Amino acid sequence: MSWVDGQPAEGLPIHDRGLAYGDGLFETIKVVGGQPELLDRHLQRLTRGCQRLAIPCDIDLLNNNLSAFCAELGRGVAKLIVSRGEGRRGYAPPIPCRPRIVLTGSPLPDYPNAHAEQGVRLFPCTTRLAEQPILAGLKHLNRLEQVLARAEWQDSVFAEGLMRDSSGRVIEGVFSNLFIVDSDRLMTPSLERCGVAGVMREEVLERAQQAGVSTHIGDLSLDQLHRADEVFMCNSLYGIWPVRQLDASVWPVGPVTRKLQCLVNDLSSNT
Repeated sequence: MSWVDGQPAEGLPIHDRGLAYGDGLFETIKVVGGQPELLDRHLQRLTRGCQRLAIPCDIDLLNNNLSAFCAELGRGVAKLIVSRGEGRRGYAPPIPCRPRIVLTGSPLPDYPNAHAEQGVRLFPCTTRLAEQPILAGLKHLNRLEQVLARAEWQDSVFAEGLMRDSSGRVIEGVFSNLFIVDSDRLMTPSLERCGVAGVMREEVLERAQQAGVSTHIGDLSLDQLHRADEVFMCNSLYGIWPVRQLDASVWPVGPVTRKLQCLVNDLSSNT
């Protein structure tokens, strides 16, 4: 199932800048009962991204298209892409710019229940994230770093990979955000230089603060990660996965992780 600019379609024009240059943004949205979950957070991140990339986007029109698409999809994953649209050869953005809205639907991933209950093992990726503050936090269409990182392992014993930046700081997973618990304080890496500011990351931070859990966003070293009391990953499709192992380090599924799992459980029912 796929739509382009509100109409069923099976492909894109070959001159679309999203295809040619990765010139655009995307959101990966869980759909249950015909309703997109965490919709406000997805639209807010998309709006921020469009503003930063100077892509004019009618959010009301986009929201209407998305709502109709999700109602037809029923249950699954809606991938929403906003590209800058078509343009002539060359990097210069077209003037005027006519953005294109692409929606594709797929089934929800069938993750094992054990990932959420018993925790997952992380693969230590050697592919590093480039530090580019202009693009930091955005879910833009250039995902080659994640493609290369995910190609580093095929063994299903690893559910996710850990990614660091070019300076060695811990940033995120290949498709998830990272949290650690250190002396009852919840910490997540700063995304000022690189990384994707996930909507579930925002949800976890807000739920934790409401529950009285101390939170901190800042640089995180690999040594800090190995010394943590608890570690978990999160994204908008699966919710929270505790991390039980990375290299020789092993962590329990701790009380803070379990508490936060309960708080976001209504948004991760497929796990």
